[in-house]
Amino acid sequence: MNTHSLQLAQRVSLIKPSATLAITSKAMKLKAEGKDIISLSIGEPDFDTPDFIKQKGKEAIDGGKTKYTPVDGIMELKAAICQKFKAENDLEYAVEQITVGCGAKQVIFNALFALVDPGDEVIIIAPYWVSYKEMVTIAEGKSIFVECKMEDNFKLRPEVLEAAITDRTKCVILNSPNNPTGAVYTKEELCGLAQVLLKYPHVYIIVDDIYEHLVYDQMDFYTIAQVEPSLKDRVFMVNGMSKGYGMTGWRVGYGAGDLEIIKAINTIQSQMTSNTCSVSQYAALEALKGTKQHINQNKSIFQSRRDLAFEALKDIPGMKCTKPQGAFYIFADCSGFFKRKAQSGNIIENSTDFAMYLLEYASVAVVQGIEFGMEGFFRISYALSEEDLREACRRIRNACSLLT
Repeated sequence: MNTHSLQLAQRVSLIKPSATLAITSKAMKLKAEGKDIISLSIGEPDFDTPDFIKQKGKEAIDGGKTKYTPVDGIMELKAAICQKFKAENDLEYAVEQITVGCGAKQVIFNALFALVDPGDEVIIIAPYWVSYKEMVTIAEGKSIFVECKMEDNFKLRPEVLEAAITDRTKCVILNSPNNPTGAVYTKEELCGLAQVLLKYPHVYIIVDDIYEHLVYDQMDFYTIAQVEPSLKDRVFMVNGMSKGYGMTGWRVGYGAGDLEIIKAINTIQSQMTSNTCSVSQYAALEALKGTKQHINQNKSIFQSRRDLAFEALKDIPGMKCTKPQGAFYIFADCSGFFKRKAQSGNIIENSTDFAMYLLEYASVAVVQGIEFGMEGFFRISYALSEEDLREACRRIRNACSLLT
């Protein structure tokens, strides 16, 4: 008789699987069982990768470009990334200051692993992308959560940032456009944050610009190193091909920063995944060099969907939401439905109950706000057809009206 009991590492018990992937998985399971589920939970554009990018990937396969590459990416791709930063963000980097990873997620993970020692504090602005705090936990750091209020459009004020900084602060993570709120920082707002950070030279800044190309209403996009060049050496820029280019499955992200952190990241990656998929790198190279027409077309479609969803949700009695300026999410206040009773007799006590209620009674999958560090809210993604989006909002309205 085998009495062996596997003892997992303690760190495993400290981290949670991605809530967005978990609820998406549950929705897919229900759909496979024949239920008519509309998923508003996944953070993925529904647009296909443009044909000219896919063609370059095919050519890379046929051309035998299927071998190992340098850990930090092929030279041509890194040069194209440098050109992108110069043209779109007015930032100059040498190719040695660029690292390519398996998606922006890995690049952020590598950066935190390179920066954070046990007990170091990382300021995370709530609402936040679900993976930030789990990454800090794995790196044995301490997450310091700074909550941004709905009345401030979920954006961090300079005085709130300054109050969170201590001698143990190692870095702060800035994400604009934001997941889950869609909030976008203006040039003036970033300048205000920069003035605080200039006072604390021990604080590093990780900037997650993955939704950069999805900014609406003719609003200009800015990033903090662009508006305050004297911070550039303390900023690690993160971006990637997933959101703007419809290349989520290709898994290509990239980072730019001081040579010291780039070398550290490359060392970490060399022992983790080695290089990013060679075929994906050549496809990403073509995406950066090629036409951007599809980005503008997709952005226009996303803006129309945002308007549709916002108008539908804001008029539901008991619900509140702000109009997002970027990304493809709406972060809506559902606290008005707490303490109400479902048809089953269950009481809605929190955002998790509300999300499960919508899945069960509206056949709509959303993500509970607590997973983003803010109770009382839920996130929808409007990265799906207008027909499905309109039907999902109708179902949500109807389900909410049945709560007593």
